[in-house]
Amino acid sequence: MTYRFIHAADIHLDSPLRSLALRNQELAVLIGNATRRAFERIIDLALSERVNALLIAGDLYDGDQTSMKTARFLAEQLRRLDQAGIDVFIIRGNHDALSKITKELTLPERVQIFDRKARAITVSAPDHSQPVVIHGLSFAKPHAPDSLLPHYGLPVSGAVNIGLMHTSLNGAEGHDLYAPVSVNDLQSHGFHYWALGHIHKRTVYAPTSHYNSTVVMAGNPQGRDINEAGAKSVTLVTVTDDGTVQTEERLTSIAQFERVSVDVSACEDWRAVIAVVHEALEAKREATASEQLVARLHLTGTTLLAWQMRRDHDLLLTEAEDRAAQIGDCWIEKLELECTPPRKIQKSEGALTVDPLLELGRLIADELAASKHFQSGLAEQMDALVRRLPAEMRNVFGGDEAQAQALIADLLQKGSEDVLAELSADAQAEEQA
Repeated sequence: MTYRFIHAADIHLDSPLRSLALRNQELAVLIGNATRRAFERIIDLALSERVNALLIAGDLYDGDQTSMKTARFLAEQLRRLDQAGIDVFIIRGNHDALSKITKELTLPERVQIFDRKARAITVSAPDHSQPVVIHGLSFAKPHAPDSLLPHYGLPVSGAVNIGLMHTSLNGAEGHDLYAPVSVNDLQSHGFHYWALGHIHKRTVYAPTSHYNSTVVMAGNPQGRDINEAGAKSVTLVTVTDDGTVQTEERLTSIAQFERVSVDVSACEDWRAVIAVVHEALEAKREATASEQLVARLHLTGTTLLAWQMRRDHDLLLTEAEDRAAQIGDCWIEKLELECTPPRKIQKSEGALTVDPLLELGRLIADELAASKHFQSGLAEQMDALVRRLPAEMRNVFGGDEAQAQALIADLLQKGSEDVLAELSADAQAEEQA
């Protein structure tokens, strides 16, 4: 026999995208809808592949979700699987533990949601020579500081055993530690396949010489910001009677975040900058597997245009957005500048002196960074601004003092560069007059 299923996780239906909404409402709508469209793709894939089941390893929702539109959408999609005779097994992750819908929504009969006590569900089908047992355990609260593995039962003898778990494993960058456990401990537990969720990057751990167990962190099916860059997917799994596991990655993302770095050192005028930006975006669009490219442009290099680009950042962004629109299915999420002007050396009475504007920039940054009075005043202004923001946005300047100080230092650097950009533009205008 073969048992085939789709392993998905971290769908985060209707995840709020407040930072994008502040910059580009149209782009925020695109990405906000993308989580639903990616989920529809998962359902379509399950139907087209005629799998036995869909396994969702946590974080189907995105927190304290109260929208009944989301509930209806979910029920409609899962009903498509129920009508096709496809089982659905769901565990709650740390975000689902906050969700009211998770507890209140009535789902189709073939949908099984594991609760806070570990359970083993035997899947019976007449054409199977061996039973398949699905093991699962849900988060009862948003935090799980200890390993959940001791709560899972032992493998059922004579069956194919598949485990569902929401865990950060032994930790991952950008993720808090949840239900920590090692891959080795999971594989030694004896299940043929572990369907994991929580970390938003797909990783496959193959069986070893000691353990015939495949462990897969599914990743999320749709990226939500630049920190979740790249094509996103689910995993199509086939398990045979002898416990052999085959995995296939299947693309699901609608919009794909990518960083696009452009060196403008060779550009002699504004038109040349726009041309190399267009070329870089076009190349990245061609290499993007998803329907939409959402690019973060990062311009680098030493150029006489550095001050102008910083001064006219808004115009440069508009130009880049226009080129993205011409390419089609391409968006600019953010424009970052890391360009520097050439270091001018001037002769003064036989001595060499540095460009006074560059020296002024260094003095501004150094003096302000060393001024406790200035930094204290800036911190007070930031605190006042934060208090006026909605509670869910108060980490915009950092989640702790160290992050806030780092942001202040970055703002000082960029602020001094903006001042110099204006001064340099005035100086150039005088030279041309």
